[in-house]
Amino acid sequence: MIGGFGIWELLIVLLIVLVIFGANKLPEIGGGMGKAIRNFKKATTEPEEIDVTPSDKKEKEEEDTEKKKDSSSE
Repeated sequence: MIGGFGIWELLIVLLIVLVIFGANKLPEIGGGMGKAIRNFKKATTEPEEIDVTPSDKKEKEEEDTEKKKDSSSE
């Protein structure tokens, strides 16, 4: 039993997929599913990029940018 499915259930599903898509498309479908699973696992294990710049520094940079804009327009 795999994930609550017995061997007969898996064989029936495989037979239905074979009838719908044909034998020539099965490797392509399997490859696509494998890539999708790899990408999903990669996305769930990669750490998210977090902006660690202190807010004070950001505010100062914004003020400096505004001052430069003001001085250049004069």
